[in-house]
Amino acid sequence: MKKSKILIGVAIVAIAGFIGIAADHIDAPAVQGGSSDITDYYAFQGSNTSNLVFVANVQGLLSPSATGSASFDENTLVEFNIDTNGDAVEDLVIQATARDGKMYFFGPTAPSQPGTSSSILTTASAQGSVDITPYGSQAIVATNSGMSFFAGPRDDPFFMDFAQYSAIVGGTATSFNNPGADTFAGTNVLSIVVEVPKSMIGGSGTINTWVESKRKQ
Repeated sequence: MKKSKILIGVAIVAIAGFIGIAADHIDAPAVQGGSSDITDYYAFQGSNTSNLVFVANVQGLLSPSATGSASFDENTLVEFNIDTNGDAVEDLVIQATARDGKMYFFGPTAPSQPGTSSSILTTASAQGSVDITPYGSQAIVATNSGMSFFAGPRDDPFFMDFAQYSAIVGGTATSFNNPGADTFAGTNVLSIVVEVPKSMIGGSGTINTWVESKRKQ
């Protein structure tokens, strides 16, 4: 089967034992606002403690009026990277890419090559797809081979008091307020969620994980 060449757009790194979080809402103009713009990455143990959950959020700062027309870019691949032996090189990947109203998932499986260039692993043994949930609709979740999948708009879960942060950096304040002001309140993101049995990940029990968005060239 033909494989499409993908090159990296932007990456965010997190480390997960039981939970890891990374966030970056405002990026360079080349990726800001599109599916290549990763806002958050979360990795945590599922409510079923035999599973791990990976969440990549893209297209941050969507207003409610803009969310309905927001869509995943079909020329962007989102790749969850998993390092199981602590050498900071991905041993497994889970790939997610949108096509015709669905999000398709491939893996977890060994990458064709590590690093910033990827091919879509259409021959991976564990695959799944899910209809992309429309804005304002009940979440559509699909399952396959013990994995669960979701893709669609969600309220931005990341809390950041950006004005107070700017004041601290600027020297006019020394600490955050309690409670602070949620700069991202009322804005949305597009989320890609995959829940995976730990038995499909393997390793020593501690993993490093990061997510990349890669645009087709």
